[in-house]
Amino acid sequence: MRVWVDVTNSPHAVIFRPLIARMRARGHEVTVTARDFAQTLPLLRRFGIPHTVIGAHGGAGRAAKARAMAARTAALTRLARRERFDVAVAHGSTDQPPAARLAGTPQVTMFDYEFAAAMHHLNGRTARRVLVPGAIPEAALARYGIRPPRLVRYHGLKEEYYLADHALDSEVVGELRLDTARVLAVVRPPPEVTLYHRGLSVELFAATVEHLAAAAPAVQTVVLPRTDEQRAALSRLAVIVPERPVDGPSLVAAADLVVSAGGTMNREAAALGVPAYTPFAGRLGAVDRSLIADGRLRRIEAPGDLELRKRPAAEGPGRFRDPEHLIDLILGVVPGAPSGLA
Repeated sequence: MRVWVDVTNSPHAVIFRPLIARMRARGHEVTVTARDFAQTLPLLRRFGIPHTVIGAHGGAGRAAKARAMAARTAALTRLARRERFDVAVAHGSTDQPPAARLAGTPQVTMFDYEFAAAMHHLNGRTARRVLVPGAIPEAALARYGIRPPRLVRYHGLKEEYYLADHALDSEVVGELRLDTARVLAVVRPPPEVTLYHRGLSVELFAATVEHLAAAAPAVQTVVLPRTDEQRAALSRLAVIVPERPVDGPSLVAAADLVVSAGGTMNREAAALGVPAYTPFAGRLGAVDRSLIADGRLRRIEAPGDLELRKRPAAEGPGRFRDPEHLIDLILGVVPGAPSGLA
């Protein structure tokens, strides 16, 4: 098959890296398009994934987002009509699903947060198949017009699938000059340009970073900013800000705790057996609620809720699932292909 993967945010480079490799190993031709946003392009280059850059993030405002989305969707539609892909797949993209629909390409959309209403209303009308973790109930997505058989719920976390193939890079510790005898906290800021991260999440996150910085040198804190504005704001604190994108899962695996106001890095920590905390003050999704119930994620209400200690090695190494199942679910949307459905 000719497979089209659209990568629109930094975590997507990590998510699709092993899936692309496995699809190519099966003999499929994979084309990758990418949006210029955060560390997406540097990570694709670091991982050696050839890609075509189309469009950029529109910023924080709704009008700017809409203009950027319209322009990028139009460009992707032209590409898809020209290339005549057999199947398209993206995670949380608002651009690829309508472009694929206009080009007549079966599209598979993935997400794991059910309250991004604008995205899901759009994808609910345009995607051929929607893949979500089983923790998200069917009823939560019916309001968007997403129902079986188009809706497919898989077991576990997506991180448990793509991290199964991830070769941890031991050089990340040396690259950042980290002292493994000290407590290592890895921190990811909230995606402030998204429409569902506002107010209290940002304030609590800022207070948490300052709390960790004040604990230096006993605690070494690595912060992975999403934007240049966040990078500039962090420069006054006693924290480590990598000069270039690093292999996030490898850094998480070396950490004693992870604090992320987004979702993917916390779920990577949960998959890798690393204590994870969320300061997210918005409406928690079903996946995070499930992780909290299992004790794999902790919600903090104040910086002092963090447990700053070395993590015993016995708390790892984590849990993984067969990535081939996820690939079967993606490629199975094409008529005549194995569906991956049990």
